Amino acid sequence: MTLRRGLGSFLFVGTLFITTACGGQPKVVISTSGGKDFGFQVEIADTPAKRELGLQYRRDLPPDHGMIFVFPREAEQSFWMKNTPIPLDMIFIGKDRKIVGIVEQAKPFTLDPRSVTGQSQYVLEINGGLSQRYGFKPGDRVGFENIPADVSE
Repeated sequence: MTLRRGLGSFLFVGTLFITTACGGQPKVVISTSGGKDFGFQVEIADTPAKRELGLQYRRDLPPDHGMIFVFPREAEQSFWMKNTPIPLDMIFIGKDRKIVGIVEQAKPFTLDPRSVTGQSQYVLEINGGLSQRYGFKPGDRVGFENIPADVSE
């Protein structure tokens, strides 16, 4: 009995250490001007290869999930929907972590460039229609949790 309790305590402490050491799930939180916060668990596209692949070939995306594209520097960003079967909202975010602009309901499988006026360093892709439903607007603040600051060219 003592061995089991000791082993259980060891496993609990070990699991706690691993969870703490690895950090939590990457998350983006948008704070609207209306005072509401909306969080999205995200995959991070922080290398050229990950940014190029993006959400292509995905047939579904849970409503509280998305992908954050992280660029090395602020610039005018442009996206397309090649090989992407689900409509997406693209939320362009400046280095100051404020929404610069939003492309809503980007049409699947199109090669038309999607962008907004102004420079952004981050772009959050979420299910199409959520930006309007939640009331996201340019100027809303965006917080990052467990998302690295340094990225590859």
